[in-house]
Amino acid sequence: MKALLFTFCLLTSFQFLFAQPANNNVFVITIDGTRWKEVFGGADSVLLSDATFVQDTTLLKLQYWHPDQQERRRRLMPFFWSVIVEKGQLMGNRQYNNKVNVANLYKISYPGYSEIFTGSADKVFIPNLKVNNRRTNILQYLNDQPAFRGKIAAFCSWRVFPFILNEKHSSLVINAGYKSMPDNDPLSRLIDSVQASIFDQSNTRHDLLTFESTKNYMKQHHPRVLYMGLGETDNFAHDGDYDTYLQKIHQADAMIAELWYLVQTDPLYKNNTTFIITTDHGRGRKTTNWTSHGFWVGGSGETWMALLGSGIEPLGELKNEQKVYQKQVAPTIAALLGGQFKANHRVADPIKLKLYEKQNDIMEVVITAPQH
Repeated sequence: MKALLFTFCLLTSFQFLFAQPANNNVFVITIDGTRWKEVFGGADSVLLSDATFVQDTTLLKLQYWHPDQQERRRRLMPFFWSVIVEKGQLMGNRQYNNKVNVANLYKISYPGYSEIFTGSADKVFIPNLKVNNRRTNILQYLNDQPAFRGKIAAFCSWRVFPFILNEKHSSLVINAGYKSMPDNDPLSRLIDSVQASIFDQSNTRHDLLTFESTKNYMKQHHPRVLYMGLGETDNFAHDGDYDTYLQKIHQADAMIAELWYLVQTDPLYKNNTTFIITTDHGRGRKTTNWTSHGFWVGGSGETWMALLGSGIEPLGELKNEQKVYQKQVAPTIAALLGGQFKANHRVADPIKLKLYEKQNDIMEVVITAPQH
């Protein structure tokens, strides 16, 4: 009888954890394999001038080079360094010893995304292959809560995401790679026809298709938690195409800007949505190894994070000494939604964020979670 009572209490505590969620939505966006050096410093002067990595160095310098670092990074990522720096927070500029780190040992994509969404750095190595994740992720967990059921969706360029997010054992909407759209509306059919016409369907779908798919689903279904995973940056970096790598970072910034504009002009999302933007891993710091990342490549564990939206105090570029890990993203998502992420493994604590809660007065709230 005691065992039955304990089980009943445990189940009801899970149900009521999100029974009255905070009035908030969370969008998570990742830009695969993007270095903190470009985010905070703009185009690398050495790589920008190297014909090994850039086809037209003169033209690319006209686009992205400026001797002033602040102007240089604004040219590469204008939304980050106009809107987010004014209205949000940017973490990870290691020039100020402000660090965002990967906690997993391997510093490649599957372990990185698993860490982001499970809130844990798995010690078991899973290569970048179609292997079902054994750990519970925050999207799966939220979708199992009555308040969020059917209101979680993920649109990703990399076709391995259904395995990272364990689509087989959940009812999540996951559209990854060149998978058909979940709806049958005219725009979804058009996106499907464009995808079908692409002859060379690699492991990573064109980010523009992922973006259009994300927007279309958002407008139709208004999910409360939405993930958009962009992937072309990492592909072109591995190929040694620094020019296209920069173009894809610039394109990602523009996509995020458009998504933010859509959110702020939609009554169901306006002033009620938080963006978390980050990457799955860093990459080599040097000219000789910037194309690579992994356990053996210095700089691979160095990442960054941007926060914007509902409740986020507009602190801009953080210049205080601190260390944040990407495994803290999942519990932070739960905390922003007014709950706590419970899983079949140890979960990190949320990031300690100073938030504004607008009621009669402005009150400073620090999100924390009990130690496990």
